[in-house]
Amino acid sequence: MTITAPDIAQRRELKTPIPGPRSQALAERRSSVVAAGVSSTMPVYAARAAGGIIEDVDGNTLIDLGSGIAVTTVGSSDPRVVANVQQQVAEITHTCFMISPYEGYVAVAEKLAELTPGDHAKKSALFNSGAEAVENAVKIARYATGRQAVVAVDHAYHGRTNLTMALTAKAMPYKKGFGPFASDVYRVPTSYPFRDPEGMTGEEAAQRAITLAEKAVGADQIAAFIMEPIQGEGGFIVPAPGFLAAIAKWCTDNGIVFIADEVQSGFARTGEWFAVDHEGVVPDLVTTAKGIAGGLPLSAVTGRAELMDSVHPGGLGGTYGGNPVACAAALGAIETMEADGLLDRAKHIEELATGALRDIQAKTPAIGEIRGRGGMLAVEIVKPGTKEPDAALTAAVAKRCHEQGVVILTCGTFGNVIRLLPPLVISDELLLEGLGVLADAFAAELA
Repeated sequence: MTITAPDIAQRRELKTPIPGPRSQALAERRSSVVAAGVSSTMPVYAARAAGGIIEDVDGNTLIDLGSGIAVTTVGSSDPRVVANVQQQVAEITHTCFMISPYEGYVAVAEKLAELTPGDHAKKSALFNSGAEAVENAVKIARYATGRQAVVAVDHAYHGRTNLTMALTAKAMPYKKGFGPFASDVYRVPTSYPFRDPEGMTGEEAAQRAITLAEKAVGADQIAAFIMEPIQGEGGFIVPAPGFLAAIAKWCTDNGIVFIADEVQSGFARTGEWFAVDHEGVVPDLVTTAKGIAGGLPLSAVTGRAELMDSVHPGGLGGTYGGNPVACAAALGAIETMEADGLLDRAKHIEELATGALRDIQAKTPAIGEIRGRGGMLAVEIVKPGTKEPDAALTAAVAKRCHEQGVVILTCGTFGNVIRLLPPLVISDELLLEGLGVLADAFAAELA
């Protein structure tokens, strides 16, 4: 029997209150067998998903403005991803690339060399998760430079392993109680235009970070400087123009490996293949995951060939890294991004959504800033007339959206940012309807 991508009507429809009885029953089952530390944003259990819709076990269809945290960029169960996976899973599910290699891994590495920034020779190593990719990028930088120190920035999020927790800036819920963390990790200020001193340029913010790194660590001791070109969990912070370029130049001048963590911002999400492309910056290493494989677990470190080749044979890898089914999914997802013009679609989503959000902002003094690029947009919520974060209002607005069948995610170091990550295949009508629900949620909470 051939299984095809689900054909789900692209409309929001609530047949039960949220959560419905079947979701409630599953929540009861979950409570006795799933660790309490694994939390969920939505109180519903998904059954199917396609395009811009998630259908739950009670038959409710929800507008998806989260994409599984920027994973289903091409929509869940994209037809090309489904077809590739069906064929691959019937041929080889696993051999381990480190034992019996296969073409799919090579083909993904070829696409990464083609699509990542810069025209220099590039090579890749494939892994499973974004945290794995980040950890291995740091390993490569340390090995290649012979240095140990790693510099990260304020509001950073890089993962939940021991090293990536050290790189991550937010304590709760990611770090509290899990230390001690990996050593030789240092933090400097980033560029956060909404909260930086008024008029601070990107170059000035970069010099602030560089000065601290040089004084506290020493440039000749630093193996890598790592940052998200648009910060994710930290609040979808877009640095001021010139910040990334100044940091990258300082890294080059001092033999420091500049790592762009594009796990959340990569693969067409921002209207370019990678967020650094907006600034014309070419990193030494790029980490990718999330949107790379249409929902299957795959990640990569891609970078300058001489850096990637510096590590001895056997020094990089992992049993499941670059699994053949995940590689097949990635090739399908990338084909959809290219064939269906999803970079341009992301730019259209930015224009459409930003217009709707500006209309909401005009009626909502609690919205301090709207920011982002492409299909990676944010609303920062504050106490009116101030820049004091309002996490309580943020949570309440998100809860109202959930009750009305719209998947909305929050983020931010202060818990006061609503982030929008719609699948890039979502229709204009569904996107605007979801934003209309968001507008109603603000109005109801502030009435």
